[in-house]
Formats: sequence, C-alpha cells, structure tokens
Amino acid sequence: MNWKCLTLTVAFAGMAAALPAQADQLENIMSAKTLRCATFADVPPFASPDPKTREMAGFDVDLCGAIAKELGIKAEIKPVSVEARVPEVKLGRVDITVANLAYTLSRAEQIQFSDPYYLAKEMLIVPADDAGKKKADYAGQRIASTKGSTSEMSIKLNKSDPLTFQDTASAYLAVQQGKARGMVANTMTTTKFVNESKSKGKAMRMIEEPMLYQPIGIGMAKDQPALTAKINEILRKLDTSGEINKIWDKWLGPDTEYKMTRTDKVVSLSELKFDPIP
Repeated sequence: MNWKCLTLTVAFAGMAAALPAQADQLENIMSAKTLRCATFADVPPFASPDPKTREMAGFDVDLCGAIAKELGIKAEIKPVSVEARVPEVKLGRVDITVANLAYTLSRAEQIQFSDPYYLAKEMLIVPADDAGKKKADYAGQRIASTKGSTSEMSIKLNKSDPLTFQDTASAYLAVQQGKARGMVANTMTTTKFVNESKSKGKAMRMIEEPMLYQPIGIGMAKDQPALTAKINEILRKLDTSGEINKIWDKWLGPDTEYKMTRTDKVVSLSELKFDPIP
C-alpha cells in the first residue's frame, strides 16, 4: 500500500469536510425571523430619520417592510452611507439593500440584483440664471453629487469634474455657495431641491436632458438562487396588487412635493432597453 497516497487522500478528505457548504440565505432569514435591510442613512424621501419619532422612514423603508411582511417576518432597518450599500450586502452584514440602488456592471459583478421596480433618471440642476441648456454644456465643469453614487458616475461619463459629499444636502449646499456649477441626483431629489429653491436660497432649475437612465433594483448576495427568486416573486406580487404604487404615492406621488406618478412595472433586466453603465 502507498502510505503517502493514503495520507494525502485522508488529508484532502478532511479538508473537504472542513469546508462549510454555502448556507442558504433564505433559510437563514426565515430561521432568524428577521430581514436585515440596508437603506440610506439620510436621503429623503427614500430613507431618513423621522423628526418626531427618530425612527427611519421613507419609500425604501416601507418597501423593505412590505417584503418582510410577505415573508411573515419582521424588518430590521440598517442605515448605511451611499458607498456602503454594496459592501454591506457583499460582506453579509445585511440580507438585502433597498436604497435606490441602480444597476451597474461593476455592482453586478459583486452582488445580485433583483428585477428592477422602476427606471430612474439622474438629473442635473443648476442656478436658474446659468446659461447651460444641455448636459454637454457642463463638460469640464465642477458638478456636485454624493460620493460613490451613480450620480458621481454620470458626472464622470459626461467628462465633468465631480465634487463629492456624503449626502445630497451637502452637495446641494456646495452649489448654493458657488463651489460647484451644478448638482446631479435622482429625479425625486432634484425636484425637491428645485421646488425648495423657489422660496429659499438661490433659485435653481433642472436641465431637461437626463444625465443617465438607470434601472433600480434590490441588492442581494450572489449565488443565492432561492433568495433571488423569492425577492423577485414578492416584488411582482407587490406590483400586481398595487402595493408598490401605494408606497410610491405616499412618498413621491401627486400629493407630495415631488408630484410624480409611477408608471413602471416590475420586469426583468432583459426586457428593458438601456445602456448599462460601468
């Protein structure tokens, strides 16, 4: 008998036994009876502390709660920075990220995206007296945004110079103070700032041409097919029942300062026509 071969065989067998099989995250979530959900720390109307209760509130918070309810468990909200939305999922510190998370090729290499539940736009706002008419007019100009966001990416793709901050309020203030020529954020946020500027601070306006189109989905760990299938199933159910529109109208609808109507449906990425960004 070749004892060397036998020793190696036993050693490799022991190593294989010691390697943990990839846990089924959906099973773990159901066992814990808690869905750990990352949201923005302070980006209204998606997620921000309620001034009265100090509890997190917003569209993304309610969507996470609706998903947890469909699972029959509770939602645990974990506020994170813009740039931490992907790492928190990747490192297993949360189960899902619901934080206006846009699909990009680099993010898709790190985490799994759900089917998108709406198609967002990155929009540029500038002082009302600014001479620019289209996004090309701002190439080479300093434009503010949140750090690590697709807003920042759209600025770079436009060959503009990004000036980044931890939150949208700081980015907006930079424009008000003349430190940047404009600011890029999602349609909801830019609409809010333009409306606020009519009665406070320097008047702003929105450039009609979007800086970028982007599908928004939920972020999850890769190689978790059961969890991915379940989240997609729930999103489609919430869409069909009208629950997503109900949450949308509460935070972004016609009776809010954003006055936006959701016309999108939950569909697979392959059904959408868009140019994926890096």
